[in-house]
Amino acid sequence: MKYPDFFDSVPRIRLHDSLAAFLGAVGDGIIEYSYLDAVKLAGHSCPTVASAYGLTRRALQALYGETLPERGAIRVEFREDPRSGVTGVVANVVSMLTGAAHDTGFKGLAGQFVRRNLLFFTANVPLEIRFTRQDTGAQVDVAANVGQVPGNPEMSVLMQRGLGGEASADELQRFGALWQERVRRILLDHGDDPEVFVVRRVG
Repeated sequence: MKYPDFFDSVPRIRLHDSLAAFLGAVGDGIIEYSYLDAVKLAGHSCPTVASAYGLTRRALQALYGETLPERGAIRVEFREDPRSGVTGVVANVVSMLTGAAHDTGFKGLAGQFVRRNLLFFTANVPLEIRFTRQDTGAQVDVAANVGQVPGNPEMSVLMQRGLGGEASADELQRFGALWQERVRRILLDHGDDPEVFVVRRVG
């Protein structure tokens, strides 16, 4: 599988998943996700997928510090409806990384390992998403401002030509390279930029 080299440079997200350990899927229960995993889930790499991955990484850092986050023990609330804008796309990535699921998620075993009803929409939260630790109740609100990382001006013209079937092979290649360069800048150059990835502790 061929993909941009910078994908491998994006910090990975490590979590402990007690269900994975219990069922023998992962011996020590430690699961590691990469940005490439998010790309595979979404089927593409874009600022939205990048923001979902980056926001989750920053939120988990804020909630757990140096300890491993517990996958499946995190409540996630979105301010918007899942059909609004890119909320659904972001939610899919966040759900994969945290284990939090809507009402279609895993119902658990004897009341344990429940993933269902940990992800909510149209919540009364001030920023885009609120993450809550189920064990301690600690919360953080997060939002992405990817507009702070503008793309190359060439992209808009190349996109129009590509969507209109008028672009040459070289132009399509150029567009893709410029598109992924913006994603690279968001995740690597601005991955810890508080102006791009806003994280606010609640309380």
